Amino acid sequence: MAKKQNKFKGYDIYTQAVHTGTDYDEGTGAVRRPLHMANSYKLPDDLSQVNYSSTDLLMYSRNGNPNQHWLEEKVAALYHADDAIVFASGVAALHALFWTLLKTGDRVVYPKVSYMAVYRLFHELFNKKFGVETVMVDMTNLEEVKKAITPNTRLVHIETPDNPTVGISDIAEIAKMAHENGAVLSVDNTFASPFNQRLLELGADFVVDALTKFINGHGDAQGGAILSNDLETMDRIRYEAQVNVGSVISPFNAWQIFRGAVTFPLRMERINQSSLEIAQWLEQRKHVTFVSYPGLESHPHHDLAKRQMKGFGGVISFGVEADDKTVEKFCAHLKVVTFAVSLGHDESLIFPQPSYDERIDLYPSQFHKGFIRFSVGLEDPQDIIQDLNQAFHAIGL
Repeated sequence: MAKKQNKFKGYDIYTQAVHTGTDYDEGTGAVRRPLHMANSYKLPDDLSQVNYSSTDLLMYSRNGNPNQHWLEEKVAALYHADDAIVFASGVAALHALFWTLLKTGDRVVYPKVSYMAVYRLFHELFNKKFGVETVMVDMTNLEEVKKAITPNTRLVHIETPDNPTVGISDIAEIAKMAHENGAVLSVDNTFASPFNQRLLELGADFVVDALTKFINGHGDAQGGAILSNDLETMDRIRYEAQVNVGSVISPFNAWQIFRGAVTFPLRMERINQSSLEIAQWLEQRKHVTFVSYPGLESHPHHDLAKRQMKGFGGVISFGVEADDKTVEKFCAHLKVVTFAVSLGHDESLIFPQPSYDERIDLYPSQFHKGFIRFSVGLEDPQDIIQDLNQAFHAIGL
């Protein structure tokens, strides 16, 4: 599909977030893009050239809608990408990419530590349903990655920082390994966001971002995106996964995320600063067993993170000297921090990872007990620290 030229290309990310995809409404002159809730659009008088599975023409919302297209312009600009496709969720974007790229007999190398849906898609579904060979490795160990990537490898998929241990993988080196073997590299950038990490510039072929999280930033809409400079494959993804599988984003969610993205750089700047301050405080707590945050010098991949990241993001993983029930009580005693799943919202979110999790043995040993994932929000960092402190006292730590 032909993409509109970005009039603000070359401007800073703060300016792009405000202006890209925005224009006057032709019907009213309003300075805000309208919400188009229509699911069907007027067809041309001559139907002989219409392809009903195409995304080139506004005809039916499964083929695309105006709010989707404006959001795609904005997200592509944030990533300095030639093209973007947005979907109904981050998982829909992951599935769309894997569905389009893979066929029976292909080999996929993916992380031992990854988002649960990636684990499910590869560990349980793509191999059993479609005969795709799926191989888990420690993506932070380049020697292990090198051994796993063979000439029949079609796709290497990584997360960095990873979910939920916040490990860092070397994007440029893994891209080189993949390309030397004829494979493509996809990277989930949700934890870092385009404010902190530009993966296409580091060699990734495809980037996935759960727009639900930091780019939306308000905890009120779901969406996901695929970014790439490979326009031919992106058109295949539109045809195969958007139109013919139907994982299209709703106009309302696209409109909400478009609105949220305007303040995205400002929010990320604040979140980066607060997260480092809170991580440093946690590291000093007597009964905190570990703190995993790439901005800390104690993080095993701190030097790599400094090379490939502008900032270190808003997710801190840490451990406490407590059993599962006590960890739950700690989370429940918090007053400023919200006890809930997800991340990247305006409010801070905390979620315990129990010792009985089916994947716990895939994580480094320090994560096996008292493990908590913490997404830092926009509250005053000292208020967050005081809240954490009172919750520690409430469980006797």
